[in-house]
Amino acid sequence: MTVDTSPVAPAGKGERSMLRSVAVPTEHGGWGLTAEPVLLGLAIAPSAAGVCIGLAAMLAFVARTPLRVVLVDRHRHRHLARTGLARRVLGVEFAAISALVAVAVLTAGEPFWWPVVAAAPLVVVELWFDMRSRSRRLVPELAGTYGICAVAAMILLAGGHPAAQAMAVWLILAGRATTAIPYVRAQIFRLHGHPASSRTLLATDAGAAAAVIAAVALDPAVVAGAATVAAVIVFQRATARHPVPAKVIGIRQSVLGLAVVIATTVGIHLT
Repeated sequence: MTVDTSPVAPAGKGERSMLRSVAVPTEHGGWGLTAEPVLLGLAIAPSAAGVCIGLAAMLAFVARTPLRVVLVDRHRHRHLARTGLARRVLGVEFAAISALVAVAVLTAGEPFWWPVVAAAPLVVVELWFDMRSRSRRLVPELAGTYGICAVAAMILLAGGHPAAQAMAVWLILAGRATTAIPYVRAQIFRLHGHPASSRTLLATDAGAAAAVIAAVALDPAVVAGAATVAAVIVFQRATARHPVPAKVIGIRQSVLGLAVVIATTVGIHLT
């Protein structure tokens, strides 16, 4: 086991850089993928419990960064200065998440736990890859996003909406993620001159279509959201072979994600 026994340096630029490295997520797209289920859930079923669940979800996304540092260092049997700092940051964030969840439990109109149970294996898969420094692969990215999409279902349940609708909304977001993440990966690969698998894109687009069809079968009120995901698939198919700068990719995905949120929300409220 490697242990860092060097003296702690005075507070300064190096310490601030270390804190940033263990506390601030580097996955820029992750902010949007985490915010979408929170926004969708609150737009459909606003409540105090939903706000607490949403804040806890955003904080959980942030807490994944120090947790990943702790898991990686533990897997490699080492304890560095950053390991201790990451544990302290994680402890504070975990305490805040626990407090928010406790308030949500006390103020929720109905139980909202079954999506947590359903999403837990997906989060475990993501953390398993995180621990082995393989978090950039497609499987953990999809698994983690499916897990965070459960937040929308939790918010709906806490607001008293039926389980079928909560599951349908989760599937709409899962369908959006299933087509978006591989597409973005393929665009980034092509931007750097690397080949991207067309079969993977076709398979994931088919999976996205299946997810939104299942969502409509559960609750026809989400048909507008399903249609928007289908439009996203068509748009991405049409632009898949034309790489654009990473910034443009990010802006496009933010707009497409917001479109899915708005369409799903309006469709449910008008039904």
